Amino acid sequence: MVGANRAFIAVLALVAAGCARAPRELAISGPTMGTTYSIKVASAPDNVDAHALRAAVDEVLARIDRSMSGYRADSEISRFNASSSRDWYEVSADLATVVDFALEVSRESGGTFDITVAPLVAAWGFGASEEPIDLPDDSRLAELKEQVGYEKLQARLHPPALRKSTGTLSVDLNGIAPGYAVDLMAQRLREMHLSNFMIDIGGEVRALGRNARGEQWRIAVERPVDAEPEPYAIVQLDDASVTTSGEYRHYYDRDGHRYSHTIDPRTGRPVEHTLASVVVIGPTSMYTDAWATALNVLGTAAGRELATRLAMPVMFIEARGTELQSVTTPQFEPYVVRP
Repeated sequence: MVGANRAFIAVLALVAAGCARAPRELAISGPTMGTTYSIKVASAPDNVDAHALRAAVDEVLARIDRSMSGYRADSEISRFNASSSRDWYEVSADLATVVDFALEVSRESGGTFDITVAPLVAAWGFGASEEPIDLPDDSRLAELKEQVGYEKLQARLHPPALRKSTGTLSVDLNGIAPGYAVDLMAQRLREMHLSNFMIDIGGEVRALGRNARGEQWRIAVERPVDAEPEPYAIVQLDDASVTTSGEYRHYYDRDGHRYSHTIDPRTGRPVEHTLASVVVIGPTSMYTDAWATALNVLGTAAGRELATRLAMPVMFIEARGTELQSVTTPQFEPYVVRP
């Protein structure tokens, strides 16, 4: 009888194991902000399906679009840009938060990140504009630089408002709004009691918890070359974000000279250095989004010095001829997945 009971118990154990379901995985994707988004959720609870996930994402994206889209004439930022008033201009808490942080990065980076730089970007043929027939000369750049400058912009959080010191100043949030959108999505997924997910909006990535294999999320850092995408390195994240800012694919050649899409707000000209891309890891995607641009403008030497002083996990990938070389801050190494 004892042997029979043990056999019965063993059969029950096998039946239970067979009935146990594998953790639910969800994955959705779609277009947004001129790029695409993708979200993966591991160990999803039964009360959250792909439809609920997409509804939450659409809600966040619509919120960002109403506030920060430069393509909507009725968005908050477009209405602020259209105003010539120098008084405090009431805005949402979202918009004030993003602009306030952008100004903080501008100050800490010595002006290499500047959300007022759009007129210079347009003059060089990037953004919504096309490659110019005539490149801007020194006098034109001097004229345009009078129209930009983060020092001419203020943000107030309580009550939320913005103010500009010159009526022609305009703000472009393309270099930080996607990161903030990722952070809002992460907040929304947490509110849905999801604790294992990865969010990606056009390369702005944030991950929390573990993937379907029970491991930290592994994110590929792309080789900064014009060829088909392939990994240069792999980083692993848990409750962290990663952003890459690069000079590859976004440029044009004129008379044997390459003009990068990244404009140095201090000079008004495209950057010229051997830095091909910068990879920044940080606590939020708004943080990594803005700092990746700032460090990319600074270049490897000055960028690494500043990132090290601020204890930021950063990788700088340089293109030297056909070879790629990378240097990191000490804080970056723990995130790297070794073969």
